[in-house]
Amino acid sequence: MAPYHIRKYRESDRKWVVGLLSQGMAEHVPATFRQLLKLPRTLILLLGGPLVLLLVSGSWLLALVFSLSLFPALWFLARKPWNMYVDMALHTDMSDITKSYLSERGSCFWVAESEEKVVGSVGALPVDDPTLREKRLELLHLSVNTEYRRQGIAKALVRTVLQFARDQGYSEVVLDTGTIQLSAMALYESMGFQRTGQYFYSIWARLVALHWVSFIYRLPSAQAGGL
Repeated sequence: MAPYHIRKYRESDRKWVVGLLSQGMAEHVPATFRQLLKLPRTLILLLGGPLVLLLVSGSWLLALVFSLSLFPALWFLARKPWNMYVDMALHTDMSDITKSYLSERGSCFWVAESEEKVVGSVGALPVDDPTLREKRLELLHLSVNTEYRRQGIAKALVRTVLQFARDQGYSEVVLDTGTIQLSAMALYESMGFQRTGQYFYSIWARLVALHWVSFIYRLPSAQAGGL
Protein backbone atom coordinates (compact mmCIF):
# COMPACT_ATOMS: atom_id res chain seq x y z
CA MET A 1 0.00 0.00 0.00
CA ALA A 2 1.54 3.27 -1.15
CA PRO A 3 1.65 6.05 1.46
CA TYR A 4 -0.48 9.12 0.87
CA HIS A 5 -1.14 12.49 2.44
CA ILE A 6 -4.00 14.96 2.24
CA ARG A 7 -3.41 18.62 1.48
CA LYS A 8 -5.22 21.65 0.14
CA TYR A 9 -5.80 21.95 -3.60
CA ARG A 10 -3.32 23.82 -5.80
CA GLU A 11 -3.92 25.06 -9.34
CA SER A 12 -1.38 22.54 -10.65
CA ASP A 13 -3.74 19.78 -9.45
CA ARG A 14 -6.58 20.76 -11.78
CA LYS A 15 -5.99 18.21 -14.55
CA TRP A 16 -5.80 15.42 -11.96
CA VAL A 17 -8.97 16.53 -10.18
CA VAL A 18 -10.98 16.91 -13.39
CA GLY A 19 -9.75 13.50 -14.50
CA LEU A 20 -10.85 11.94 -11.20
CA LEU A 21 -14.29 13.51 -11.56
CA SER A 22 -14.76 12.39 -15.18
CA GLN A 23 -13.45 8.86 -14.65
CA GLY A 24 -15.38 8.45 -11.41
CA MET A 25 -18.68 9.29 -13.08
CA ALA A 26 -17.95 7.24 -16.21
CA GLU A 27 -17.41 4.06 -14.19
CA HIS A 28 -21.08 4.12 -13.14
CA VAL A 29 -22.38 3.95 -16.71
CA PRO A 30 -22.31 0.11 -17.04
CA ALA A 31 -24.29 -0.37 -13.80
CA THR A 32 -26.77 2.29 -14.91
CA PHE A 33 -27.12 0.54 -18.27
CA ARG A 34 -27.81 -2.82 -16.58
CA GLN A 35 -30.40 -1.18 -14.35
CA LEU A 36 -32.01 0.44 -17.37
CA LEU A 37 -32.31 -2.92 -19.14
CA LYS A 38 -34.27 -4.32 -16.18
CA LEU A 39 -36.92 -1.60 -16.16
CA PRO A 40 -40.38 -2.82 -17.24
CA ARG A 41 -40.73 -0.05 -19.84
CA THR A 42 -37.37 -1.03 -21.34
CA LEU A 43 -38.34 -4.70 -21.52
CA ILE A 44 -41.62 -3.78 -23.21
CA LEU A 45 -39.71 -1.68 -25.74
CA LEU A 46 -37.08 -4.37 -26.39
CA LEU A 47 -39.59 -7.19 -26.76
CA GLY A 48 -42.70 -5.44 -28.00
CA GLY A 49 -41.14 -2.93 -30.38
CA PRO A 50 -39.62 -5.43 -32.81
CA LEU A 51 -42.74 -7.61 -32.62
CA VAL A 52 -45.05 -4.72 -33.51
CA LEU A 53 -42.72 -3.67 -36.32
CA LEU A 54 -42.65 -7.24 -37.64
CA LEU A 55 -46.43 -7.49 -37.61
CA VAL A 56 -46.83 -4.13 -39.34
CA SER A 57 -44.05 -4.43 -41.92
CA GLY A 58 -43.70 -8.20 -42.25
CA SER A 59 -39.92 -7.75 -42.36
CA TRP A 60 -37.71 -9.76 -40.01
CA LEU A 61 -34.70 -7.70 -41.11
CA LEU A 62 -36.36 -4.41 -40.21
CA ALA A 63 -37.41 -5.81 -36.83
CA LEU A 64 -33.85 -7.05 -36.17
CA VAL A 65 -32.26 -3.72 -37.16
CA PHE A 66 -34.71 -1.88 -34.91
CA SER A 67 -33.93 -4.21 -32.01
CA LEU A 68 -30.16 -3.85 -32.40
CA SER A 69 -30.39 -0.07 -32.71
CA LEU A 70 -32.07 0.15 -29.32
CA PHE A 71 -28.94 -0.88 -27.42
CA PRO A 72 -26.76 2.08 -28.49
CA ALA A 73 -29.70 4.36 -27.68
CA LEU A 74 -30.05 2.83 -24.22
CA TRP A 75 -26.29 3.13 -23.63
CA PHE A 76 -26.57 6.82 -24.54
CA LEU A 77 -29.38 7.21 -22.00
CA ALA A 78 -27.28 5.47 -19.33
CA ARG A 79 -24.36 7.84 -19.97
CA LYS A 80 -26.40 11.03 -20.14
CA PRO A 81 -27.03 11.69 -16.40
CA TRP A 82 -23.36 11.20 -15.54
CA ASN A 83 -22.13 13.34 -18.44
CA MET A 84 -24.58 16.04 -17.40
CA TYR A 85 -23.28 15.93 -13.83
CA VAL A 86 -19.68 16.41 -14.99
CA ASP A 87 -20.64 19.19 -17.42
CA MET A 88 -22.64 20.99 -14.75
CA ALA A 89 -19.76 20.77 -12.25
CA LEU A 90 -17.21 22.03 -14.77
CA HIS A 91 -19.43 25.01 -15.57
CA THR A 92 -20.21 25.89 -11.96
CA ASP A 93 -18.16 25.26 -8.82
CA MET A 94 -15.34 23.39 -10.59
CA SER A 95 -14.88 25.90 -13.38
CA ASP A 96 -12.54 27.75 -11.00
CA ILE A 97 -11.82 25.56 -7.99
CA THR A 98 -9.61 28.11 -6.27
CA LYS A 99 -12.24 30.82 -6.51
CA SER A 100 -15.14 28.55 -5.56
CA TYR A 101 -13.53 26.72 -2.66
CA LEU A 102 -10.47 28.58 -1.41
CA SER A 103 -11.47 32.25 -1.50
CA GLU A 104 -13.73 32.10 1.58
CA ARG A 105 -12.94 30.89 5.09
CA GLY A 106 -15.91 28.52 5.33
CA SER A 107 -15.09 26.39 2.29
CA CYS A 108 -12.15 24.28 1.12
CA PHE A 109 -10.96 21.68 -1.39
CA TRP A 110 -8.48 18.91 -0.63
CA VAL A 111 -6.56 16.32 -2.60
CA ALA A 112 -4.95 13.05 -1.57
CA GLU A 113 -1.47 12.71 -3.02
CA SER A 114 0.50 9.49 -3.42
CA GLU A 115 3.63 8.76 -5.42
CA GLU A 116 3.62 12.35 -6.72
CA LYS A 117 0.12 11.91 -8.15
CA VAL A 118 -3.25 13.25 -7.07
CA VAL A 119 -5.25 10.09 -6.36
CA GLY A 120 -8.25 11.50 -4.51
CA SER A 121 -10.22 14.70 -3.99
CA VAL A 122 -13.09 16.21 -2.07
CA GLY A 123 -14.61 19.66 -1.67
CA ALA A 124 -16.78 21.42 0.89
CA LEU A 125 -19.02 24.46 0.44
CA PRO A 126 -21.44 26.16 2.84
CA VAL A 127 -25.12 25.58 2.10
CA ASP A 128 -26.65 28.93 1.19
CA ASP A 129 -30.17 28.62 2.55
CA PRO A 130 -31.49 31.38 4.86
CA THR A 131 -34.33 29.13 6.05
CA LEU A 132 -31.94 26.68 7.73
CA ARG A 133 -31.73 26.82 11.51
CA GLU A 134 -28.32 25.14 11.60
CA LYS A 135 -25.07 26.10 9.90
CA ARG A 136 -24.62 23.46 7.22
CA LEU A 137 -21.66 22.37 5.04
CA GLU A 138 -22.01 20.34 1.84
CA LEU A 139 -19.48 17.63 0.94
CA LEU A 140 -18.89 17.52 -2.82
CA HIS A 141 -16.98 15.56 -5.46
CA LEU A 142 -15.48 12.80 -3.33
CA SER A 143 -13.45 10.65 -5.70
CA VAL A 144 -10.54 8.22 -5.46
CA ASN A 145 -8.50 6.71 -8.28
CA THR A 146 -9.53 3.08 -8.80
CA GLU A 147 -5.93 1.88 -8.34
CA TYR A 148 -5.75 3.44 -4.89
CA ARG A 149 -9.05 2.31 -3.39
CA ARG A 150 -9.43 0.10 -0.32
CA GLN A 151 -6.57 1.97 1.35
CA GLY A 152 -8.72 4.23 3.51
CA ILE A 153 -8.26 7.31 1.31
CA ALA A 154 -11.97 8.01 0.85
CA LYS A 155 -12.61 7.69 4.57
CA ALA A 156 -9.65 9.96 5.33
CA LEU A 157 -10.99 12.59 2.92
CA VAL A 158 -14.45 12.45 4.52
CA ARG A 159 -12.89 12.75 7.98
CA THR A 160 -10.98 15.80 6.74
CA VAL A 161 -14.27 17.43 5.75
CA LEU A 162 -15.88 16.54 9.08
CA GLN A 163 -12.98 17.99 11.05
CA PHE A 164 -13.03 21.13 8.92
CA ALA A 165 -16.77 21.48 9.54
CA ARG A 166 -16.25 21.22 13.27
CA ASP A 167 -13.38 23.70 13.25
CA GLN A 168 -15.47 26.17 11.26
CA GLY A 169 -18.45 25.91 13.58
CA TYR A 170 -20.81 23.98 11.32
CA SER A 171 -23.55 21.88 12.91
CA GLU A 172 -24.28 19.56 9.97
CA VAL A 173 -22.57 18.10 6.91
CA VAL A 174 -24.77 17.04 3.99
CA LEU A 175 -24.15 15.32 0.68
CA ASP A 176 -25.93 13.64 -2.22
CA THR A 177 -24.92 10.51 -4.09
CA GLY A 178 -26.48 8.16 -6.64
CA THR A 179 -28.18 4.90 -5.71
CA ILE A 180 -25.84 3.18 -8.17
CA GLN A 181 -22.87 4.23 -6.01
CA LEU A 182 -23.27 1.40 -3.51
CA SER A 183 -19.76 1.56 -2.06
CA ALA A 184 -20.07 5.30 -1.47
CA MET A 185 -23.39 4.89 0.33
CA ALA A 186 -21.93 2.10 2.48
CA LEU A 187 -18.97 4.32 3.37
CA TYR A 188 -21.13 7.25 4.41
CA GLU A 189 -23.45 5.10 6.50
CA SER A 190 -20.50 3.38 8.21
CA MET A 191 -19.21 6.82 9.22
CA GLY A 192 -22.48 7.92 10.78
CA PHE A 193 -24.26 9.69 7.94
CA GLN A 194 -28.02 9.18 7.83
CA ARG A 195 -30.30 9.11 4.81
CA THR A 196 -32.80 11.95 4.65
CA GLY A 197 -34.50 11.36 1.30
CA GLN A 198 -34.06 10.79 -2.40
CA TYR A 199 -34.91 12.55 -5.64
CA PHE A 200 -34.22 12.71 -9.39
CA TYR A 201 -31.76 15.51 -10.08
CA SER A 202 -32.63 15.72 -13.79
CA ILE A 203 -35.12 14.42 -16.36
CA TRP A 204 -32.37 12.17 -17.72
CA ALA A 205 -31.88 10.62 -14.30
CA ARG A 206 -35.62 10.02 -14.09
CA LEU A 207 -35.60 8.28 -17.48
CA VAL A 208 -33.05 5.71 -16.26
CA ALA A 209 -34.56 5.50 -12.73
CA LEU A 210 -31.37 6.92 -11.16
CA HIS A 211 -32.23 8.30 -7.74
CA TRP A 212 -29.98 10.71 -5.88
CA VAL A 213 -29.87 9.96 -2.14
CA SER A 214 -29.40 12.75 0.43
CA PHE A 215 -27.34 12.16 3.58
CA ILE A 216 -26.70 14.20 6.71
CA TYR A 217 -24.09 14.01 9.46
CA ARG A 218 -24.90 15.91 12.65
CA LEU A 219 -21.77 17.11 14.33
CA PRO A 220 -21.37 16.98 18.08
CA SER A 221 -21.05 20.25 19.93
CA ALA A 222 -17.64 21.82 20.30
CA GLN A 223 -17.59 20.65 23.94
CA ALA A 224 -18.24 17.01 23.06
CA GLY A 225 -14.65 16.16 22.19
CA GLY A 226 -13.01 15.01 18.95
CA LEU A 227 -14.65 13.36 15.95
